[in-house]
Amino acid sequence: MESFSYTKVPDVRAAVAAGQRGGRFIAGGTTLVDLMRETVERPGTLVDIAKLPLTGLSPTAAGGLRIGALARMADVAADPRVRSAFPVVSEALELSASAQLRNMATIGGNIMQRTRCTYFRDVTANCNKRAPGAGCAALDGHNRGHAILGGSEACVATHPSDVAVAFAALEAIVHLQGPVGERTIPFADFLLLPGTTPDREQALRPGELITAVELPALPRPSRSGYLKVRDRQSYEFALTSAAVALQIQGGVIRAAKVAAGGVGTVPWKLPAVERHLLGKRPSESLWTEAARRAAEGARPLRHNGFKVELLKRTVERQLRVVGGTR
Repeated sequence: MESFSYTKVPDVRAAVAAGQRGGRFIAGGTTLVDLMRETVERPGTLVDIAKLPLTGLSPTAAGGLRIGALARMADVAADPRVRSAFPVVSEALELSASAQLRNMATIGGNIMQRTRCTYFRDVTANCNKRAPGAGCAALDGHNRGHAILGGSEACVATHPSDVAVAFAALEAIVHLQGPVGERTIPFADFLLLPGTTPDREQALRPGELITAVELPALPRPSRSGYLKVRDRQSYEFALTSAAVALQIQGGVIRAAKVAAGGVGTVPWKLPAVERHLLGKRPSESLWTEAARRAAEGARPLRHNGFKVELLKRTVERQLRVVGGTR
């Protein structure tokens, strides 16, 4: 770990000012500190924002829920309002990391975490995300865990967050505070595809701080849930995952929100699956037909072709569970 300066800030305004000067925000620090130890991240200044008043959860006027960026993952997962109205979020959080990490890590930090690609974390390997222009060792290397959707010639690393998949499915909104004031951005636009600039991962402007993530109200009655498929049952990142929310009324699917994780360079919304479900009656054949569309556009690599079929099966299984026909 290289030397750095450290400062605490008393309020959001001071945090933004420090961020504008090049400081890196830290709260739980469960990912950033690891990357600093490995010299993948080398910030000159850490700005401690852990004591800012951004931990609360509050209902919105439209019936949704606003989650403070510094709310701990464990606290959000256990909150009765989340468990009741957005179980897909609770389940995604509870399937993330370890209990100890969930007690420390924040919602804002979770969606800002960087990839678990081994080549990104190995400073001796070529990685455009870590060192633009260096090349991507994963393209011809061991790429079993890498993306089949959203990749480019510059990067095929997957986004590691579970709760970000739920946020993508629910079409969450990210609240930001920056030097010129507040703004909001749809979660779908917050995390960026790698394209030719994989080192730019979020649509943040210099100095901007995440203050909250807003979950829009789901139509009632709705059911939701999260399924994570991985090599081992605990403390492991997804090979595939599915976040599903369905409103079934009068025996017909009136609303459908579906996203996948473990397969994309960002959490991958599945509009083709959603469209196929709308207006139809739940059935075993419907889940199968809809899930076939989950891997549209997939570009598997040498070692991860299995993810195409696994993604379809993951989505189908979770549609069946949430749709109540398992």
